[in-house]
Amino acid sequence: MKSVTQRQTKYWKAVKEALSDMGHATNAELLSHLQRQFPELSATTVHRVSSRMVERKAIAFAPSAKNGSTRYDNNLKPHDHFQCIDCGTLIDTDLRDRLIPLIEESIDGCKISGHLTINGICKKCNKEKNHENNNI
Repeated sequence: MKSVTQRQTKYWKAVKEALSDMGHATNAELLSHLQRQFPELSATTVHRVSSRMVERKAIAFAPSAKNGSTRYDNNLKPHDHFQCIDCGTLIDTDLRDRLIPLIEESIDGCKISGHLTINGICKKCNKEKNHENNNI
């Protein structure tokens, strides 16, 4: 039985490379980034490519962007995220082994599945807020 080779277009490779550089991105962010190199690239093509990449497990879904848009993740290993509630920055983190047992204990042994997303204010936004408060 022959294995079917999946065709990887120039756009597939470009999306993979861009997402590798960016870590996490929406289709709109990928399009904006890639149109510098491929001015003819359309939003439909980016959407089609990213959908196929998720289907083929070349990339994964990340927590949604601040505006609700689907966001993709280049990191395929199981991991959690920190998301800034101000700017929407998403940072990979590994909290599962330390936090899941504590959380499950506090909810009477119920089991948690899936990934954790911790929301808060990133260092950059926190620094800006502190700077603004000091200037008042």
